Amino acid sequence: MGTGVGNTLKTAGLFAVMWAVVLALGALVAAGTGNGSLIWLFAGIGVVMTFISFWNSDKIAVRAMRARPVSQAEAPQMYRIVQELSTRANQPMPRLYVSPTRSPNAFATGRNPDNAAVCCTVGLLELLDERELRGVLGHELMHVYNRDILTSSVAAAMAGVITSVAQFLLFFGGGGRGRNGSPLALIGMLAMALLAPFAAALIRMAISRTREYDADASGAELTGDPLALASALRKIERGASARPLKPEGDLADVSHLMIANPFRADAISKLFASHPPMDDRIDRLQRQAAGGH
Repeated sequence: MGTGVGNTLKTAGLFAVMWAVVLALGALVAAGTGNGSLIWLFAGIGVVMTFISFWNSDKIAVRAMRARPVSQAEAPQMYRIVQELSTRANQPMPRLYVSPTRSPNAFATGRNPDNAAVCCTVGLLELLDERELRGVLGHELMHVYNRDILTSSVAAAMAGVITSVAQFLLFFGGGGRGRNGSPLALIGMLAMALLAPFAAALIRMAISRTREYDADASGAELTGDPLALASALRKIERGASARPLKPEGDLADVSHLMIANPFRADAISKLFASHPPMDDRIDRLQRQAAGGH
């Protein structure tokens, strides 16, 4: 419970930092253009885009992975585990999908528990034993029950607003029409416009990593078996590294939903990774199993 509260507070703190960046950019737009109302235009566009992506999150993710719905007869083990865990959590059972992808991975999506979907790849179902699969499905269900899809949608929209406002400021806000038209103020404005999107991307990724830690912990509580998820994560990391996906089309936009990074990792991508280091996740689960925090 303490871990979940700590992660929630960390998520709230990261959102506060992101809002501070938005407000700072708004102040610079007002100073540089003499028109502070433009920030509300960008914010309004961000809200609309958030609603559209959030409302259709399940359709976008399922389509990106070329997944198809499966019945109890087609995926009896997966169906049985999800039915058991959703009943234990006193939550509705999500729709189940299977992707033909050979790279092992899984994700959950949907705007709320009543409109949720859980998807496993063929590679995952072939790789894991039943206990490990149960650990993974517990993790994915907790993403739905913790409302992480909403959290990630809002973070993505705020990062988009920051990037759009920063680009506007960079190209149209440097004319010195405001009261702070000195060279020093102009340098500060340009520096903020360049650094703000970078900061927003890092904060968005930090929020995503925090929610992964929380889903690991709460999913392990739901299944009562942290070591099963730890074992599954080891196998998934090796399998995903051996069969990486290409970050193309919608797949790049939904990769943060997956239990492990589906792409080939390099030094730059690790900086912007939406998933925490796998060794750290496994270590936390092992300490959870031992009764630690």
